[in-house]
Amino acid sequence: MAVKQRDRFSTATRIRLLGEQTAARVYRSQTRRQAHRSRLTGRAAFLALVLCSLVVALAYPMRQYVSQQGEISEQQRQAADAAARVEKLRDEKARLQDPAYVERLAREHLHYVRPGETGYTVVDPDAARQRRPDQGAADRPWYSNLWDGVDSADRTDK
Repeated sequence: MAVKQRDRFSTATRIRLLGEQTAARVYRSQTRRQAHRSRLTGRAAFLALVLCSLVVALAYPMRQYVSQQGEISEQQRQAADAAARVEKLRDEKARLQDPAYVERLAREHLHYVRPGETGYTVVDPDAARQRRPDQGAADRPWYSNLWDGVDSADRTDK
């Protein structure tokens, strides 16, 4: 029986050793996986921290950039409008250099006539009857408003 006892003990010992070895391999494998996972998790956390820091650091300059681009486009639009106004004024200045144009303006707006010509002002009788005593300055010719202003400035009974 001594032989059987030894064989059995040695088999039990072998199984126990085999179990311990297997447990050690499993433990090492789990430890490696956990170490690998924790390293990736740490790296991912650091990467997320770096990305968040970059977003926070670049948010204000990007906002400034976008607002300045809007201001630049607004200034360019205003410059184009001013250039168009300048061009229109240059055209008007060139037209005012022409004596025939100035004469036409004087005849139309100031009711000037040449020497020897007779000027006529036609009054619509229907419009004269419909006038109210509180007629506004917009309904009258500009020169009437001008003289009314001179007369009212000259009055002392204000």
